[in-house]
Amino acid sequence: MGRMTDWTDQTAPSLDDFARLARQAFDALPDPFRSLAGEVIIRVDDFADEETLTLMEIEDPFELTGLYHGVDIGLRDGMGPAAEASRIFLYRRPILDEWCEHGDVGLSEIIAHVLIHEIGHHFGLDDDRIHHIEDTD
Repeated sequence: MGRMTDWTDQTAPSLDDFARLARQAFDALPDPFRSLAGEVIIRVDDFADEETLTLMEIEDPFELTGLYHGVDIGLRDGMGPAAEASRIFLYRRPILDEWCEHGDVGLSEIIAHVLIHEIGHHFGLDDDRIHHIEDTD
């Protein structure tokens, strides 16, 4: 039988822990992707704010694990530089919830998956295209 972990002194990973895992996932991307996404700001919050949830018509904040906010790089070329930096939000509590639901996938893998999904939006891909790419992977 495998080693049992004593969970009595364990705490959930903090926002800083998530930020560190997201940075590691970003740093592990192949250079061409890192270079193209380089100016994106990665931010970790517990949940999306009420305004974001309302705009996206999401009632349950646990349904949103990440969000890209900005002008994708494909549209920027014709518009000139973006007025503000693009941002990727990772939402800690919904990601932790998803991690618990999967049970067989590491937390760093889920964080990397959400981050890469949101970087796909930065590159101008919609959800359908990103899911198609993920399904063929």
